[in-house]
Amino acid sequence: MGRFLAKFLSWAKVINFDLLIRRSETFPLNKNVRSDDLVYVVDGNIEKWACLKCPGNCGKMISLSLNQTRRPKWNVTHDYLNRPTVKPSIHQKNDCGCHFWIIKGKIEWCQGGRPKKD
Repeated sequence: MGRFLAKFLSWAKVINFDLLIRRSETFPLNKNVRSDDLVYVVDGNIEKWACLKCPGNCGKMISLSLNQTRRPKWNVTHDYLNRPTVKPSIHQKNDCGCHFWIIKGKIEWCQGGRPKKD
């Protein structure tokens, strides 16, 4: 219900977001992750992964470990509209070099973190 409501409110220009949570019990394939999804992989009650398409348009899927006993690790929370917040920031170490936060479903670029256009 929250996802439907968020999309309706976005259509009505009441709220704005880049990503919404989509839950999954299995790790997604790159081709199954849409640019407006943050796939939240939870098996039972165990949080495993948060997966999203790189907002820098390099085409890569970013996989963030939610395992709290390993490093690096991230935390994902979401509101009633399924807009995710991810902590800490996400910094791509590949050629793309993106560095950004996800706050209430919005991509917030860090200074110098937006990829350069060709």
